[in-house]
Amino acid sequence: MKLMIRAHDLGVKGEVAVADAVVKSNLDGIQLVVYKCTADIKYEPGAITSDRAHQIGKTFKAQNCEIPLIGAYFNPVHPNTDKISRGIDVFKNYLDVAGELGCDTVGSETGSYNGDPWIYHPMNHSDEALDRVVETFGNLADYAAERNMYIGMEGAFGHVCHTPERLLEATRRISRDNIRIIFDLYNYLDISNYDSAYEILDRGLDLFGDNILLFHVKDFVIGEGKLVQCGVGKGILDFDRILRKIYAHNPNAILVLEGTTGEDISYAVSFLRKKINEINQPERND
Repeated sequence: MKLMIRAHDLGVKGEVAVADAVVKSNLDGIQLVVYKCTADIKYEPGAITSDRAHQIGKTFKAQNCEIPLIGAYFNPVHPNTDKISRGIDVFKNYLDVAGELGCDTVGSETGSYNGDPWIYHPMNHSDEALDRVVETFGNLADYAAERNMYIGMEGAFGHVCHTPERLLEATRRISRDNIRIIFDLYNYLDISNYDSAYEILDRGLDLFGDNILLFHVKDFVIGEGKLVQCGVGKGILDFDRILRKIYAHNPNAILVLEGTTGEDISYAVSFLRKKINEINQPERND
């Protein structure tokens, strides 16, 4: 299994600094949200050119820093349609330059009618909501296919695709060969269901199989009646159990730390590397 991190969680700016931090942190690569870890590229349509993308990709390639996913997350059911249009245009911009960046997949979550922040809204569970997600991501998948690229889709408890089953329904209705799944177990959890975390993981593995591009890795504690994210290895999730399930599904799985920052990064990397090594080298009984 490979261990990576969301680039802007490293706390540095610019591709050179990010690449150096990846190497120093003993990581294999990044999930790249370019406009969050560079000073010169904004969240605007056309903000990244092919030449600039090539420059960034070359820097990461020189450090053997892999990029399995480019994040261009937007809310496809936002009540402000101008924000939706802008998000789609930014997403397409990254599909245009993904190859130069060294990646073939651009991803997003499925959003919420709440707008900002993307939290639960009763309309999220409606047929209308799913129809809009299917239409938007279907069009993006067609745009991506013309460029030999893939679309990554990620579900979350408060969003339109609020369960693995709902996300599967969306992908089946989109019915394109270039859809990949970003699986984030923590995203599907809430105070009402967190004790079913391992069953939700099992369902996701069974439903999506080899179509899972990568797994987001998060941890949490319970505070004041809600889930509170913390550094990986410092919460209540059983990572022996989680990693063994993932390994059984895919020994070459990509794990991406998301939301683990600062001094928690080195602890999380050491913690997970140890767990991975134990899985790769099981104890002998002779």
